[in-house]
Amino acid sequence: MNQYLLAGDCAMEKEIKKKTLIYGIVAILLTTVLASMFINLGSQLPETLLTPPVPNTQSELLSTFSSYDALKAFLTSNSGTQGYYPFYGRAGVWLSAQDSGAFMNSEGTPKASGYSSSTFDYSATNVQVAGVDEADIVKTDGEYLYILSGNVIVIVKAYPPENAEVVARLSFDDMSPKEIFVNDDHLIVFGYEDYSLVRGYYPTYATELKTFARLYDISDRKHPISLRDTAVSGGYVSSRMIGEYAYFVVSQPAVIVQNAVVVPKIYSNSKAKEVAPTDIHYSNTSDNSYDFTTLVAVNVQNSTEAPTYLTVLLGGTSNIYVSQNDMYLTFPDDEKTAIYRVRLQGSNMTCEAHGKVSGRELNQFSMDEYNGHFRIVTRLWINGTSQTCLYVLDMNLTVLGSLEGLGLAENLHSSRFMGDRCYLVTFKKTDPLFVINLTDPTKPAVLGELKIPGYSDYLHPYDETHIIGVGKETAEASEGDFAWYQGIKISLFDVSNISNPIQVDKYVIGERGSDSPILSDHKAFLFDKEKNLLVIPVLVAEVDRTQYPYGVPPYAYGTPVWQGAYVFNITLNGFMLKGKITHAQYSTEMPETSYWIKRALYIENVLYTVSDKKVKMNSLEDLTPIKEIEIP
Repeated sequence: MNQYLLAGDCAMEKEIKKKTLIYGIVAILLTTVLASMFINLGSQLPETLLTPPVPNTQSELLSTFSSYDALKAFLTSNSGTQGYYPFYGRAGVWLSAQDSGAFMNSEGTPKASGYSSSTFDYSATNVQVAGVDEADIVKTDGEYLYILSGNVIVIVKAYPPENAEVVARLSFDDMSPKEIFVNDDHLIVFGYEDYSLVRGYYPTYATELKTFARLYDISDRKHPISLRDTAVSGGYVSSRMIGEYAYFVVSQPAVIVQNAVVVPKIYSNSKAKEVAPTDIHYSNTSDNSYDFTTLVAVNVQNSTEAPTYLTVLLGGTSNIYVSQNDMYLTFPDDEKTAIYRVRLQGSNMTCEAHGKVSGRELNQFSMDEYNGHFRIVTRLWINGTSQTCLYVLDMNLTVLGSLEGLGLAENLHSSRFMGDRCYLVTFKKTDPLFVINLTDPTKPAVLGELKIPGYSDYLHPYDETHIIGVGKETAEASEGDFAWYQGIKISLFDVSNISNPIQVDKYVIGERGSDSPILSDHKAFLFDKEKNLLVIPVLVAEVDRTQYPYGVPPYAYGTPVWQGAYVFNITLNGFMLKGKITHAQYSTEMPETSYWIKRALYIENVLYTVSDKKVKMNSLEDLTPIKEIEIP
């Protein structure tokens, strides 16, 4: 019923984790079965189509395999899960492309940034690092909107709003587009080529799972032209765009099926090739299981430049953090997190360092690069008790300083690095907001701590001394050492006195069962300090008090009654609700899920809210409706 990631109380959280584990195991097995389909495709292709890559010189950090037999022997000896993967048949899906040029390893240098040159004032995607764009489901260049809805991308002439209209529609049959970038007159789309199981007599056949990147020329917004199709076998992890280069990461299980290694395949210009073992980098360590992680660089501005790739044999990639010059890949390694640093120089990608820290990171905001140091926050379990840890590493990923034992027996909910400080939120019954000093990288130290009800799942800088938090309000449980989650809570923290952080203001939306996509996706967050603007998409739930004549208990779930965007004026004094916007036909009704607002943005003095089925335009000054258009 709720398409957002619902948060629950501790008891429900355990059940959710149990189900998530089960579903995760099923997903891994399915992915593995699908991966096993890749092994025979290469034999169907003429040798002339398999252009060998240009060697990409790496540092001494990683070795490459001398031969196919060496790769197979390594996996057999070092991976704990080999030998248990059944083979379910043969499949092949051909990827058509309209470009020319092979897929190869090459070197290059970054050129000028290719972002939109629109003169309009408009909001961009909420990203972690300035200058490092993140793919999303909605983008704008200040004049047009690019909206991913289902398996369709719609281009909307958005400004001026009075003339807003849909001008183009790109449909992806038998594909599942996930995210997009816009770079001047170019659009790049990432997603999966759909796969399906055909059930019947043994063996079962499956089409192979591939991650695609499709590049378009959109200089004529009404008639986009496909320029290049690139695909890699495996699942999409994440992507970033720096200047004119888009980088995306794909992960595929490294398994042996019918005595043969299932190696990644690269597709471009209707050609396919297996990644040669001599191009697969690895470190000589054992693991329970391995993935082939492939990084791909695509020049978004120049479709004639062949994409480049770097394949590394790692554990399953879990998160990435990307600075202006480096990509950090993390993956679990027993009770530790392994980290690889890859240098990004245009089309050239070089793995330069790797290291390990104790515990597991939460998400991309658990990581940061600053003044030649990499910082990471993890959650570590020791003898059944959790604790939060912070580590500072040099660029060789050697630990220089650490701070362990924070938030004992509490969950890590969020973290945010701001210069030489780090802010952490852990929670069990109350919300400790930790302020940590990182001025001396060898001696991280807690400067202050604030304990209040509730917690923040996302932290966002307001200015150098104030932070916005979005999470849940809570009510302490009388029957145990935990708290019941309640409505959405927005907080403003003053950390100017580092030893005594305070909550300046808070605003609670709805009751238990209320939710927001911001709790799991920072790109749904719209904030502009100069405009005093904060927009939060929310699902509001309310408890029917007639069902509780003796008072509403804290564990009572509300019923969803409204979905839309809350629009606030935000200042150093706190929050003032400016108004609410919904895509429902009537302002007080609960809309269908296809009309749930997912993103908000502005162009000049117009606020745009976007759902799968509608774009609505309101005056940014007083939220007066201007126009709305249906998305076909």
